[in-house]
Amino acid sequence: MNAIYPLFSSSKGNAIFIGNSQRGILVDCGVSYKRLDGAMKRCGLDISAVKAVFITHEHGDHIKGLPVLTKRHSLKVYAQDVTLRRLVADNMIHENSQALEMNISAELFDMKVTAFDTPHDAEQSCGYRVDFADGSSCAVCTDLGCVTDAVDSAVLGAGTVLLESNYDEEMMLFGSYPRMLKQRICSERGHLSNDASSDQAFRLVKHGTRNLILGHLSEENNTPELAEKTAVNRLSEFKRDRDYFLMVAKPETTGDMVVI
Repeated sequence: MNAIYPLFSSSKGNAIFIGNSQRGILVDCGVSYKRLDGAMKRCGLDISAVKAVFITHEHGDHIKGLPVLTKRHSLKVYAQDVTLRRLVADNMIHENSQALEMNISAELFDMKVTAFDTPHDAEQSCGYRVDFADGSSCAVCTDLGCVTDAVDSAVLGAGTVLLESNYDEEMMLFGSYPRMLKQRICSERGHLSNDASSDQAFRLVKHGTRNLILGHLSEENNTPELAEKTAVNRLSEFKRDRDYFLMVAKPETTGDMVVI
């Protein structure tokens, strides 16, 4: 049984495990090895189940734990070309592991992993879609200021999608962040608001997505309740727990998972 485990999902650290108790992949590794190991155990998983890591971009909340993880375990680390060069130059991948350029897609055991570009203020940024041999699929789509045609095309039809719902527009407007930081986050190369996320959630459910996970919530400019309420209101023409299932990812897992 394959599942998606949002181990960490916030502006302070991100790591998503996709697979089963025997083997799987990690999308990003933005927390310490100790915290990652603890989160895996809370989900009933051993960290040895991680066989490869797919990096979305070079920001610290997505790569912080990579040097120690790749030192302690012999892994394959995939990233797009610009991101991979940055990781290698900054010694983020230990010589014990392989650094591999993500050329559109990669195949590992029963998974086909495909990268899609996301608009974000990084040197290069992407999301990942995973298609399994049994026909099931999932996607991780965070750190994007807007949903481009390429993003929309990549995630539509995926059975399970972890979708960014970073900030509430009103909380951001009246919040304590400096004006320039607000402009960066709200730009087309920043992060996805609850409203923009819920619009994409509507398209996803309309095209067959059954499981939605809202992730990468700002702890300063959002709340799980607001993100969930915005999505449920936008999806009002569908029946929750019949037409779709919705979960809000915690900053750090307590053992949450969704079967793909």
